[in-house]
Amino acid sequence: MFSSFLQFVVIIQLAGPLVANAETLQDQKHNPQFEQLTAKYLDEFPAYSPVAATALGDHRFDSQLNEVSEEARTRQAEFCTRYLDQLGQIDPEQLSRANQVDHSLLTHELKGTLWQIETLQEWAWNPLTYTSLAGDAIYGLMARDFAPLPARLGHVADRLEQFPRLFSQIRDTLDPQRVPKIHAETAVKQNRGLLSILDNFVEPHVDQLPDAERQRLRHAITETRAAVQEHQKWLETELLPNAGGDFRLGPKLYDERLTFTLKTPLSRSQVRERAERELVRVRDEMYRVSQQVYQQKYPYTEFPEQPSAEYKQAIIRTCLEMAYQDAPPADEIVETAKKSLQLTTDFVRENELITLPADPVEIIVMPEFQRGVSLAYCDSPGPLDVGLTTYYAVAPLPEDWDEKQIQSFLREYNIRSIHDLTIHEAMPGHFVQLAHANRYPGKLRAVLSSGVFIEGWAVYAEQMMVEEGFLDGDPLMRLINLKWYLRGIGNAIIDQAIHCEGMTRDEAMKLMTEDTFQEEREAAAKWVRAQLTSTQLATYFVGTQEHFDLRRELKEEWGANFDLKKYHDKILSYGSPPTQYVRALALQKPIPRLQ
Repeated sequence: MFSSFLQFVVIIQLAGPLVANAETLQDQKHNPQFEQLTAKYLDEFPAYSPVAATALGDHRFDSQLNEVSEEARTRQAEFCTRYLDQLGQIDPEQLSRANQVDHSLLTHELKGTLWQIETLQEWAWNPLTYTSLAGDAIYGLMARDFAPLPARLGHVADRLEQFPRLFSQIRDTLDPQRVPKIHAETAVKQNRGLLSILDNFVEPHVDQLPDAERQRLRHAITETRAAVQEHQKWLETELLPNAGGDFRLGPKLYDERLTFTLKTPLSRSQVRERAERELVRVRDEMYRVSQQVYQQKYPYTEFPEQPSAEYKQAIIRTCLEMAYQDAPPADEIVETAKKSLQLTTDFVRENELITLPADPVEIIVMPEFQRGVSLAYCDSPGPLDVGLTTYYAVAPLPEDWDEKQIQSFLREYNIRSIHDLTIHEAMPGHFVQLAHANRYPGKLRAVLSSGVFIEGWAVYAEQMMVEEGFLDGDPLMRLINLKWYLRGIGNAIIDQAIHCEGMTRDEAMKLMTEDTFQEEREAAAKWVRAQLTSTQLATYFVGTQEHFDLRRELKEEWGANFDLKKYHDKILSYGSPPTQYVRALALQKPIPRLQ
């Protein structure tokens, strides 16, 4: 098992700046009305979420804590409506191409925020938004050295003094009858994670403050601990027993949310059709790779010309078992990820696949308040804190797992899977892509990033690295990589099937364990995640498809001049907008309009 918050630091130092943005070099048209409006928006909107402002790198509100009340939601809705009215007075056709993209993105963002407040109303039924808010309020101040430690500790005290008010507002806002039971159960598990942040990020530094400030912070910590315990009691005795909501969004809400999530013209049915076709194609490719692996071990094997589905399944499983044997010890997963980060970094550098940032990456054990949704995530600095540390966080194995569950997990996260995970989260996935995006000269674009572009790039990076010969073309690495991609395809299918078609746990588990070869622990965790979230699981598959479509189109356009590093640097130079905008900018096509 992991020791709490053990940290391994890996510093990537590469000389030279990232590539200049091609869009801004070619498009210097000045649009003062729009630019003044966006500057005003960037100045005003962070005040509506001080915790999110800290994460963005706007530290004007570090002493404040979010308001969770009807009045606060009304003010935010009025803010969005006011800016939508002003944007409507600007003709996008009169803007530069760069600003046409940003005009569309801002319009869509404001509409999405209004929809979340007025229609989705997650504020009334999802307690996990508040466990994340509480944890991030302190974690965001302490995780990075954006200011001297005493100043950050002072802001910690400021926010801790407001926690009793925050918890009271949360209890007044949540409607237990609308809260799904799975959300309540997860909130019960996550809420105490705030205490571990105090224990690990704040308490060790309190004595560095002068007497008066130290006493103030200690008092605030004591009061917060009491407030957390009071809130925990409410979660356990009031929220959980009375949780009566349905975690399934239903077709109408799901389709509306999918539009805001994907920011593409694709409908739910189109995503499903493409995913099911790709599921068949990738499984066939896994069989072909498995034949190669199997024949290396058993060279005299003769495969049938028309193998049955059961035969293909058996051969693929047999070869996956070979990869599963190469698993890390249960207490060395983070150390394994550290080695993997160095290995992938060396490969990217030696093969000149992309321009790398000279930014630090720190591998940490995932903070407790973030656990329960995914195994790992990349926590990059905000676009206003360029160059600060990126965290590649990995969750420890739950302490209540038995040996069978632990072995299931380690089979799923074997050595090659950890390589794939590291490529996705860090090198050259999220860490590299977001470092490029944060250096985009227009901060509005960096703030309004597309999760589909970001997740799609990370999955694209997994496949690209294997295509380029990572691990010397090891076929087992390719097989694991295809399995991970298959998992992304399965994500897109089960996400909509669960929320719109009533897919049961057994049906989802069968698809995940049989059709996409996931281990029981991974599939069980994904079932929980699919209940806790909606539409986000589709971003991996949709984004991957869009990235490969874009590369094919640019490769055809450039012909003999196509160069992989040049291509990667170019598409990452536009920030993280939806891929359709990158296509339009890179190919000089008309700028699309989000509906």
